[in-house]
Amino acid sequence: MTTETTQALNVFKTRRWYQDRLLLAGVIIVGISIFLSIFGYMIAPFDPGTPVGPISQPPSREFWFGTDSSGLDVFSRVITAPRIDVTLSVSAALLSGAIGTLIGLGTGFYEGRFSSLVMRISDVLQAFPIFILAMVLVALTGRNLVNLIFALTFLYTPIFVRLTRTEVLTQKTRTYVEAARATGNSELKIALKHVLPNSLTPSLIQLSVTVGFGILLTAGLSFIGAGVRPPTPEWGLMIATSAPRLILGEWWSSLFPGIAVSLTVFGFASLGNALERRVGNQ
Repeated sequence: MTTETTQALNVFKTRRWYQDRLLLAGVIIVGISIFLSIFGYMIAPFDPGTPVGPISQPPSREFWFGTDSSGLDVFSRVITAPRIDVTLSVSAALLSGAIGTLIGLGTGFYEGRFSSLVMRISDVLQAFPIFILAMVLVALTGRNLVNLIFALTFLYTPIFVRLTRTEVLTQKTRTYVEAARATGNSELKIALKHVLPNSLTPSLIQLSVTVGFGILLTAGLSFIGAGVRPPTPEWGLMIATSAPRLILGEWWSSLFPGIAVSLTVFGFASLGNALERRVGNQ
């Protein structure tokens, strides 16, 4: 892997990286989110889909975050929700990153009418409000996890296309590309072996930010009833079902899922911003 790309991956090897508070906060929050997405169901004190106590009970020693209007333990549902929100968003970010990077490489390295057409389509997609377009895609494809991943992938791919293409246009003018041609390498080999590795840094940094936005979008879709179906533990859905009861003083059922969403999005965004700043300073 090239020096320029490994900068994005080696920031944790620098001395005292943990003194960067923004990076440290991002690492901790992202680590907890990934841990809960894998082990949340194992450590949850109650079954998140089964009523376990009196309805609408405020936080107590037995039910740390209280119970909702169905008698479900809010704490158990909050810590098991990352299996949906984080897993779905990470999957969509990785898919859109892979697809967008390859398309960006092709449109940047091989300029022409087709490349211009792809970029105009990308511009049109990015011109639409992303939340409205997500609603349309989910309505057309149906409400299930696979379709949600497809919708998020479709929405975020143009971002990676533009990031990669911009970097490829810069990289292909470098002297190492001319040197690779002079030694008899084919254009395809130059693009994949030399230009692509040197053009990955912006996309690697964008991945973390994209996951955060994906979590926010997933929660938003569920909040309006276009995401996952109840009684699946999902932060946006929990907020939506509990919000009407705020007027009755039942604040805990929507507050704790809202805090979880905010912290998780902040963690992924902070990690991406910190990586961008540290790579830029190297």
